[in-house]
Amino acid sequence: MSSTPSITVTRLDMQRLEKLLDSLEDYTPAAEALEAELSRATVVGHDEVPAGVVTMNSRVHCREESTGKDYHLTLVYPQNAGKEGTVSVLAPVGTALLGLTTGQKIEWPAPGGKTLTLTLLEVEYQPEAAGDYQL
Repeated sequence: MSSTPSITVTRLDMQRLEKLLDSLEDYTPAAEALEAELSRATVVGHDEVPAGVVTMNSRVHCREESTGKDYHLTLVYPQNAGKEGTVSVLAPVGTALLGLTTGQKIEWPAPGGKTLTLTLLEVEYQPEAAGDYQL
């Protein structure tokens, strides 16, 4: 990976994601990727996270640069994935989005050996900014 932007994760998200990783029976490459992202994250309290940072259950507007396609996605835990517009934190794009700040780009390996560049255009909804700490 050529550029890896700094990421911010709330303490509560970190605890929940570590618990999720601990609960997995099969430690897949996706789980390893998430663990690697968490290991380099700056951890802050839920009341300290800036509004433009992607936290769990955030709804984001992002663009895949090679196609110019825009996506509106909600970053969710695996058990909540599957509905249209949701992306699991264990999916490559979900792991890539976690902790990003508006305006940041991240390169991510895609199926078939391609690399996708994702730009975070906007955090449309962030639970912490909205005061929804129990999501």
